Amino acid sequence: MNDAARFADRHQQKSPVLGFLYGVVKKYGDDRGGQLSALIAYYGFLSLFPLLLVLVTVLGIVAGSSSSLTHRIEHSALSQFPVIGSGSKGSLVNNIHALHNNSVIGLVVGILGLIWGSQGASQIGQFAMAQLWNIPGVHRPKFLNRLQRTAALIVVLGLFLVLGTALAGVASAAGQSGLVRAGGEVGSLLVNCVLYLLAFRVLTPKQVNMKDLVPGALAGGVAWTALQVGGTLLIAHQLRHTSQVYGTFAIVLGLIGWIYLGAMVTMYAAEANVVWARRLWPRSLVQPPLTTADRRVLAAITEQNVRRPEQRVTVHFDESPSAEPPGGDGSADG
Repeated sequence: MNDAARFADRHQQKSPVLGFLYGVVKKYGDDRGGQLSALIAYYGFLSLFPLLLVLVTVLGIVAGSSSSLTHRIEHSALSQFPVIGSGSKGSLVNNIHALHNNSVIGLVVGILGLIWGSQGASQIGQFAMAQLWNIPGVHRPKFLNRLQRTAALIVVLGLFLVLGTALAGVASAAGQSGLVRAGGEVGSLLVNCVLYLLAFRVLTPKQVNMKDLVPGALAGGVAWTALQVGGTLLIAHQLRHTSQVYGTFAIVLGLIGWIYLGAMVTMYAAEANVVWARRLWPRSLVQPPLTTADRRVLAAITEQNVRRPEQRVTVHFDESPSAEPPGGDGSADG
């Protein structure tokens, strides 16, 4: 087994493509990307429901809950999220019409919930980007700066929702025109790439240059677009059966899973930026020995724990291939 692992290790280290891909996956694990994705999904879930509440309530006040304009805008906006806008009988869209009966209360509750949820999502997003780029704590944005970035992120996401809704509306208004639908998909792809670039710029500490955020933004935009297209078909198929048994509970679980997938896409895209900008590949499958990229990543993870200007942290590696941790046999010294 060890010989097979070392053979695979030599092969991936010699391949630029495989080496880069494994470098991204490896750093995702080093940075505990799964945990960060789960936190982003949690706050994203808390933000999405208030956003839905505000959208439906405002449309009910302005255009009337039963108008065709309201239904068209709802369909276009919610098509960005296949679980919500899947159109199945159990979808959340068909269970929120009671909100129109208490428009003022729904609007106030929605706005307060949106502010609270988006603040949490932005804060954890900024923390995640700082972790991925291994920015030392002493150099990370302070509280007031993070609040400003939160406001900027809300503007970016609002712009994305408006543009995405407009593109979806144009595509649906064109009926069966394949050319227009294809143009709408291309437009959505471009919007998604720009959204990722702007979101990365807002969430990432200023020490990172804008040009270093472009590769991940392109990859994230493509992946998110594919997730939307493929997710619509998958969710429509799955919810057709599960919603009949579990009702709205199945929709909620599907929505959480969908948001988590989006968070994972975002984290992997951000990790691709770091690995590409710092040339953090090839990484080793089997140690020892450690590659140069391995040492740089491990050193950066340690150095990011600096919290005070007067604090100094240095990292050294034992060159011996059979080096053991302090204690020799693995036991801790008293």
